[in-house]
Formats: sequence, C-alpha cells, structure tokens
Amino acid sequence: MTPPIRVVIADDHHIVRRGLRALLERQHGIRVIGEATDGREALAAVQRLRPHVLILDLMMPGTNGLEVARLLAASASPTRVVILTMYAHEDYLVEALRANVAGYVLKGADSADLVKAIRAAAAGRRFLSAPLEIPVRADAGSLGLGEDAYTRLTAREREVLRLLAEGARNADVSARLGIRPRTAETHRTNLMRKLNLHSQSDLIRYAMQRGIIGPGYGGLTTSPPVG
Repeated sequence: MTPPIRVVIADDHHIVRRGLRALLERQHGIRVIGEATDGREALAAVQRLRPHVLILDLMMPGTNGLEVARLLAASASPTRVVILTMYAHEDYLVEALRANVAGYVLKGADSADLVKAIRAAAAGRRFLSAPLEIPVRADAGSLGLGEDAYTRLTAREREVLRLLAEGARNADVSARLGIRPRTAETHRTNLMRKLNLHSQSDLIRYAMQRGIIGPGYGGLTTSPPVG
C-alpha cells in the first residue's frame, strides 16, 4: 500500500489553514501532519516533521514564503514546496521558479488545482495554475531565470534589505539586528550596489517585485498584483 503524502500547511490566517486542512483531509492518500503561522515556524516544521510537501503562503510575517522556499532549496531539502497565493503577477512567479518551487497555485483557482499540485509535487513534477502555464511554457527564457543578483547578498544584507523596505531607518535596523549604525549603513550601501539600486524607492519596488514585502509599503504601489 502506498504511504500517504505528508503535508504541512503554512499560512498566517487561521481560517485559511482550517479550510485547507478540511479540504485535504477529504482527499485519498494525503495526510496533513502539521501547520505553521509564519516562515520561521514553517522552516521548523519541515525540519521536525519531514513532510513530502509544504503548502506555503507567499506573504507571511517575518520570513516570507519566497524566502522560505529559497532557504529550503539552498539546503537541498527533499520537501517540495507548493506556493498558494493571491498574487498572479509574473514577477512573483519568476521568483518562485528561481526558488525551485514545485507548484504555484492561485487562491482563486479551483480547489482541485491544489490537490493536483500536491500530487504532482510529491511525484517530482511541477504544477502551475492554468492562467500561468502558457507564458511559462511558451518562453521560459523570457522570464529572466538567469543569474540572480539577490543570490550574491549575504544573509545579513537580506535582513537589512527587508527592514529597509518595510520603512526602517538605519538606526532602527541597528537596534533590531543588534549591530552598529555604521555597520547597518555599510550593509545598505553594499546591497544597493550589488542590486544596482539607486534610491529608497528603487529598494522598495525591488522588494515588492521579489515578494520580500507586500504591495503598499512605503507609500508605493505597483500596477500588479492587486487584491
């Protein structure tokens, strides 16, 4: 008898996790073995429970879904990631594919899509919600999956990037990370250079496009995603 696909659900909304658990527990061969409310809990759950598949919300407090996916990919974790999100914009999809996710499902899709994505991920395949399939298959090269400047940032520079994008000043970054203000400024200078950014507005837009922060931080908006 084939063992069930072990799944962990990571979403910061309790009602969403409850709904997903109820949906998946009705599916043959799928077993929900844990839940997480943010990125740090998701990473801990993967390490502790060793699920086959992690269902991951894109935007969560602290360590967001994309960063969780990147960290799991970097650690060569056998757990496969399925992103479940409302964000259909290509920028988010590109970053998810760069993080080697196995599935990208829109929250507005039919619930059967999520089940298909879980089964595909567990079988070593990739599944994308229908509106996303055609552009990816048509011209994967156009999605810019080549060299990624973000991978050149140190772990500390990534932390500083997130805090600055959320509106923190150098003094706030210094206090939050327990480093000197001059060190915080050095990290800012280095990450701006590596990413070829020239202003705070550039930094915020970059963070939004990568899914490091959600739309609306710092008084900026982008055309997509909406909702």
